[in-house]
Order: sequence, then structure tokens, then C-alpha cells
Amino acid sequence: MSEAETKSGPPAAGEDLQKPPEGKGNGRRRIGLVLLIMILIGGGTGAWLWYKSKVELTTEDAFIESHIHLISARVAGQVSEIMVTDNQKVAAGELLLTLDPTDFQARLAKAEAGLALARNRIKEEQGAAEAAQAEMTRAQVHLEQAAIDLRRGEALLAREVIPKERLDQLQTGHRLALASLEKSRQQLRAARAKFGDVMIGGQQARIAERVADLELMRLNLSYTRVQAPVAGFVTRKSVQIGNNVQPGQPLLALVELEQPWVVANYKENQLTHLEPGQRVEFSVDAYPGQIFRGSVDSIMAGTGAAFSLLPPENASGNYVKVVQRVPVKINIDADSDPQHLLRIGMSVVPTIFTGRSLGDIIGHLNPFD
Repeated sequence: MSEAETKSGPPAAGEDLQKPPEGKGNGRRRIGLVLLIMILIGGGTGAWLWYKSKVELTTEDAFIESHIHLISARVAGQVSEIMVTDNQKVAAGELLLTLDPTDFQARLAKAEAGLALARNRIKEEQGAAEAAQAEMTRAQVHLEQAAIDLRRGEALLAREVIPKERLDQLQTGHRLALASLEKSRQQLRAARAKFGDVMIGGQQARIAERVADLELMRLNLSYTRVQAPVAGFVTRKSVQIGNNVQPGQPLLALVELEQPWVVANYKENQLTHLEPGQRVEFSVDAYPGQIFRGSVDSIMAGTGAAFSLLPPENASGNYVKVVQRVPVKINIDADSDPQHLLRIGMSVVPTIFTGRSLGDIIGHLNPFD
């Protein structure tokens, strides 16, 4: 045995236990490194999600809304023709349906005849008033002549040129002329009262009344043609040919899809930094992967519960605080949906970008600020 082997000797009893194998040490370092990387990734992801939640406001309680025009008849009648079907796109002013115009045409003709009769009657009354005026003028002239004859007779009787009987006849003629003048005056008053207290005013009032009746009949006839007030899509059509409809009775609905909007019900604690004009992006379940754009229009003046059919009575009973939701109106960019794919009631997931900076977020977290 050599000297080196003698000096080295056999290893100590616990030496193998205290010194880990080289393979186990490397494995522990790898595990620690992986854990550290995972912690850093998790922390970074959490920080990013926290920051994103502060600058992007998201909710799943949002839906597409638009104007719904309920089309109804303005006059009573029987439906004679229907030009549209369900889900058909129509333009503004396009004819939707017509009512039977026969009755309204007859009423229009009657109103036209009434106007013509009123004008003829006014001419007759005007002629009668003019005749009464002429008769009163004749009676007045006759009275003046009778007065002259009476004065002449009195002078002749004083000179005993004529007998007393002749003077009596002249006096009687004067009284008859007075009575005739008074009668003609009464007839003139009656004619003028019939023609109108103020001739021009009375004439215009009666003509205006007949003209108004005529215009009303023309309007009612035009109402037999029911037209689309705006461009949109026909839906909920419940009218059929031959139905007798009444004014105000809903016949169909017209959905306007030119300018829809989103109503997003955000929690009240999400409204702190929400302002009109902020940029919005949203997705719709019907078109996965497609992003639509818009902007915040306004925030409702109250919560959804405040305007519900049965608003909560918080002053009675036990109270439990519940986070309320406030409707936010979001306008949709016109170029975001050129094909009008969006439909009323579709579920929407909007994201509002508040544009807050990291410094602003951290500043609001400072308890000493």
C-alpha cells in the first residue's frame, strides 16, 4: 500500500450524508428558478390586470337598443292592400298598406259640394240684402214725396183750393209711406243678419268653415295610405287584408337600424372616471372575433332600479346595501357596422377606455394625498 493511500484512508462515516450529490443540487436550483419565474410572471400578470381594470371598464350587462316605431292607422277603415312582409327593409316614405278609400272619397265629394252650396247661398243672401237695400231706398223716396204732397195740400186747403177730404187722403198716404219705410228697414236688417252682421266677416267665416271641412276630408283620405315614417325593418306585423282597424290600433312595428346604440348597465363604483366622449370597443356574441367601436354618449340620471315598475322601498324593513347599476348610453360609430349586422336586444360586452395614466391611478391610491 502506498503512502498516499495510507494518508487518505477510508472516508468518514457521515461524510457521504453531508455532501449532496451533484445532480440533486442542480435540480433544486432549477425548481427554484422556475418558481421565481412563475412568481414574476404571476406578479406581472396581476399588476397588468389590475392596471387594465383601472383604465378599462367592462361589463356583460349590456344590450343593443334602437328606435321602434309602432305603425297604426289614423282613421278607421278596412285594410284593402298590404305591400310589406315581416323583416322587409323599407325606405322612408314607402307605402306600407292602404285602407279602402271609398267612404272617404264620398265624404270629400260631399265637403266639396257643401263648399259650393255655401258660396251660392252667400251670393243669394247678398242679393237679397241688396234688394232689401233698394226697397228701403224706394220707400224713403216715396216718403219724401208724400211729405211734399202733404205740405202742398195743407197750403192749398188753407186757401180753400182743395176740399178737406183730399187733405185727409194726403195725410193717409204720408202715414202709409212711413210704415212702408219702416217695413223695408226691418227687411234690410233681417237680410243683413242672415248674410252676416258684418257682411264681409260673416261671409269669410262661413266659407272658412266649409274650407276647413274640405281640408279635413282631404286629410282623412290621405290617411288611408299608411307610409313608413323612417327607414327601417318591418317586424311584428299583425294586420291582414280585410281587417277593420281603428285609429291608434298597432298594425306593425318598424325598427330603425340606421343609428342603434348600446345601453350598458355599469356598477355605480365604475362611474368614478367614466365621462361622455370616451372611446368604446365592444363585441357581440353573434359575431365572435369582430370588434365594433363607439363612444360614450351620456349617463342616465338614475339607476335602473329607480325607474323600474316597482322601485325598492329602502325606508321600510331591514336594509341590505346592494351595488346599483346605472345605464350608460354608448353611440355606435356608423362605419363600424356598415352592413347593419347589429339587432335590437343582442348581448354586448363593451369596454370603455378611460385614458387614465399610471401616475393618476397611483395618485388616487396614496392615502396621504
